[in-house]
Amino acid sequence: MTDPQRAPYTLWQLVLYMLRLGALGFGGPVALVGYMQRDLVDARGWITQEDFKEGVALAQIAPGPLAAQLGIYLGFVHYRLRGATLAGIAFVLPSFLMVVALGWAYVRFGGLAWMQAVFYGVGAAVIGLIAMSAKKLTQKTLGKDKLLWAVYLLLMLSTIATESEITWLFIASGVLVWLLRAPPRWIGKGVLGVAVADQALVGSSLLGSLDVPLLTQIAVFFGKAGAFVFGSGLAIVPFLYGGVVTEHHWLNDKQFVDAVAVAMITPGPVVITVGFIGYLIAGFAGASTAALATFLPCYLFTVIPAPYFKRYGKHPGLAAFVDGITAAAIGAITGSVVVLARRSIIDLPTALLAVATIALLWRFKKLQEPVIIAAAAVAGLVLYPLMHA
Repeated sequence: MTDPQRAPYTLWQLVLYMLRLGALGFGGPVALVGYMQRDLVDARGWITQEDFKEGVALAQIAPGPLAAQLGIYLGFVHYRLRGATLAGIAFVLPSFLMVVALGWAYVRFGGLAWMQAVFYGVGAAVIGLIAMSAKKLTQKTLGKDKLLWAVYLLLMLSTIATESEITWLFIASGVLVWLLRAPPRWIGKGVLGVAVADQALVGSSLLGSLDVPLLTQIAVFFGKAGAFVFGSGLAIVPFLYGGVVTEHHWLNDKQFVDAVAVAMITPGPVVITVGFIGYLIAGFAGASTAALATFLPCYLFTVIPAPYFKRYGKHPGLAAFVDGITAAAIGAITGSVVVLARRSIIDLPTALLAVATIALLWRFKKLQEPVIIAAAAVAGLVLYPLMHA
């Protein structure tokens, strides 16, 4: 139910913010989570730190793209189902329209030769952006809590070592902090059992036969991707490659790599690459089907358990569980900075671009990210031909 008395903002103010974030928010899930923390919690005070932590925790334990789920949850905080729906659509829509437009250009002109050059510069700058976002999240959330720092370091190191986000470690971190901070007198299924059961019912409803027309095949495959892939948007890439290239042969290797690059050089959630892939497979209908099928599970997995998080969020046991998962999530996010840096910082110019981005953001607190991205894109267009002549 809508709770406008408690909300220090209108629903349409939040929708406009999500539209702007979806249109201008570069850097992938780490940066996007950082922007929401900075803008909605620190600068505007629309969302409390407790609600934000609950949203991050829920987004980590449920499958789907992290930033999109967090945006949906923040819409739910004061405006419930209507807020979650409108916030989610507003967050995804700008980047979806961009990748569809790029998909049209890709098909029309036979590829995007300039993409590698742009990504050369933008990819390096993005490392600087997400490094600063991870720094702010860490400082804001962990404070001087030694237990949370231990969880944070464990997840950071495991993410760097495995180059993946290990789901059971998030759950184990929450349980560990819960048992140490607010040990229960008995252990029952409780709130989490209800949420997991609801998720299982929703997830099972997304499965279907593959002996169907092309759009339905797309819906089934991308629905599975949205329902069973955890973590950041980049976590979905190996799953997509296996189905899109290896199993269904919808795209070849070059087309798939270009699709991932499009997602990285456009704002909004990285997982929006599904829109570009869907367009290459079946035009606008394919793009719409792929995007809807991917984001619907993440929407359901957010709004179904959200009331339980809101109702029981202040319970000491659940609050400790949320603290543990939040620390684990930020550790994994920080570790992902190192993983991504290995792939984007490949020579001296890209290293200098990343360092320059960090220095500029450190010195000029109000510097807008789109300005940095635009400058990095220009730098890439100039430097890439020189470095690969």
